[in-house]
Amino acid sequence: MISRRFLFAESSIKLSLRVFLKNNILLLFSTFIITGAILAQDTEVATSEVDTKYREDQFYIGVTYNLLSDKPDGVDLRGVSGGISFGYLRDMPLNQQRNIAIALGAGLAIDQYGQNLFIGEDTNENTIFRALGSTVDFDTNRLSMATLEVPFEFRWRSSTATDYNFWRVYFGIKTGYVYWYRSNFKQPNNDVAQTDIPEFEQLRMGATLAFGYSTFNFYAYYSLNPFFKDAQTIDTQEEVSLKTIKLGIIFYIL
Repeated sequence: MISRRFLFAESSIKLSLRVFLKNNILLLFSTFIITGAILAQDTEVATSEVDTKYREDQFYIGVTYNLLSDKPDGVDLRGVSGGISFGYLRDMPLNQQRNIAIALGAGLAIDQYGQNLFIGEDTNENTIFRALGSTVDFDTNRLSMATLEVPFEFRWRSSTATDYNFWRVYFGIKTGYVYWYRSNFKQPNNDVAQTDIPEFEQLRMGATLAFGYSTFNFYAYYSLNPFFKDAQTIDTQEEVSLKTIKLGIIFYIL
């Protein structure tokens, strides 16, 4: 006969596993994709034949740590702030050596910004922006978004038709449209979620830079337009714009 202590332990293990999977699904997903991509590229390197019309780096996946700039006084990052992006780029070489190219593509970026800028609304449905001081306790205050992106890159690399490990420097512009966003504030007995913020700019523009050697490469993104337009903090009437700087790594697949 199974004891109650054993049943309780089994139930606790299952609950802990569910909590872990829920809180780390983005990390697990990105790890799975990157690992599979590395194995796929290694296989391709070993089996592919020489192709003088080769194209490089047409699939990508990146993981970033997201910073905020142009912040009102008192607004800082708090909690988890990061993102993942992936997509396809059509590589188009411009010279016979095929080490200079442009690329145009499509992708998806999922980002979140843990910070202390409260976003709510008053009884007249006007948006409220307030910097939460250090004395305000809360469990979660996060701005999350999913963006459809169109990246354009100018590319230089040291690759050849038979060399799969090479230096690269890619810079360009990403145009995006935020098709989903959510501001979520949680504290005991208080939960505020905003999915319709008139001041939020859904059209996104950013400059990108990727450089490195072989598998993993440094990646940077700087937003050219702010998240909010015609927005002010309710207490100090200070402009709320917010831009992002994303720093991380990007992995390219042939």
